[in-house]
Amino acid sequence: MTNAFNALQLAQEQIADLDLQLLKRKLRATESPCDTKALVNGRELKAFCSNDYLGLANHSYLVQALAEGAARYGIGSGASHLISGHSIAHEILESKLADFQKQHIPDARALFFSTGYLANLTAITALARLGPQGSASIYSAKLNHASLIDGIRLASAQTQASVTLFDHTQVDLFGELLKADQRPLKIIVTDGVFSMDGDLAPIKELLKLAEQYDALLLVDDAHGFGALGKHGHGILEQENICSDRIIYIGTLGKAAGVSGAFVCAQETFIEWLIQKGRPFIYSTATPPAIAHTLLKSLDIIEGNEGSNRRAQLNKLIRIWQEEMQFSQWEKASSCTAIQPVILGSNASALLAAKLLDEAGYWIPAIRPPTVPNGSARLRITFSANHSEADLRQLIATLKTIENEVIAKADHD
Repeated sequence: MTNAFNALQLAQEQIADLDLQLLKRKLRATESPCDTKALVNGRELKAFCSNDYLGLANHSYLVQALAEGAARYGIGSGASHLISGHSIAHEILESKLADFQKQHIPDARALFFSTGYLANLTAITALARLGPQGSASIYSAKLNHASLIDGIRLASAQTQASVTLFDHTQVDLFGELLKADQRPLKIIVTDGVFSMDGDLAPIKELLKLAEQYDALLLVDDAHGFGALGKHGHGILEQENICSDRIIYIGTLGKAAGVSGAFVCAQETFIEWLIQKGRPFIYSTATPPAIAHTLLKSLDIIEGNEGSNRRAQLNKLIRIWQEEMQFSQWEKASSCTAIQPVILGSNASALLAAKLLDEAGYWIPAIRPPTVPNGSARLRITFSANHSEADLRQLIATLKTIENEVIAKADHD
């Protein structure tokens, strides 16, 4: 028996075990552009599951801009940014992204990445190297996104940084941890909008602690950029915050409708990422046509159309909070486009998703390890392209499905 065979057998056994626990995941291929309706296996489903919060992923202006960008710059960058892959399109985009945060981060500069995962890995690992080995303390909100968690794990392995988890709903207790920390470099890491619950991080309170105990505050605003704030600049705009201690990370494949991410911070910190951020240094640059397209997206986000789309999104959120009442399922109190419905068991969440699919809706079940054990859920998300009628039809369908799932659980 060879090692290769042993590995194959282990993989088969582990996958089978995931299946038994109702934790095996499956891919579904769409046959249509990202929008509020999706063609899947020849069936049209009403989609309430994407992160396309402003409905820009199939916007005609952006489709045209991508074609223009490809015609102007080609379809590939050819190298990493520090070799020959850094295009003037990237340069212009980074300048525009910095402008978005200039009211909130003094001397702001932005750095563009191909994904939010890459941006988080780069920022956390590079910042943890600012001091000598073992000199950094990293504080991570317990419900942070996997990319933040992985960035922290990698930073800890590379620099011997200490890692402490904190509950973002109990800021006072967190303050006691910081008060007792004597390490010279402290980094607080949090989501801006928590992706599975839809609630906001207490940014003002965390910044106050960062200032009091001389820490950096890294905010991953993946689900806030474009959707929060009067001009769509994100959680810093919404909370009217300004500080040079903030390392701000925004995603451009969600509300912005395209692809990529960016880190925005005081210029010296960005220069440090360029010099020491290994994931940035050794990754091929995003095609400049994408950067060109994103410039058009930012214009929409900041203009009247973006304002109108955010108003529609907020109207949908109000309707949901006022009209969606469950008899047993738990509805989160979220002010964002993310509206989870917590069912508890994996079996109940999978059954609810199956019944929704049969009713013509695409809302997948979210299960551990994405969420804590015992909190399997439906993660419902809204787009500005959803109508009020779309939402009210979903509400009526969910009320019916809740009764079916509860009856099945009682029978079992």
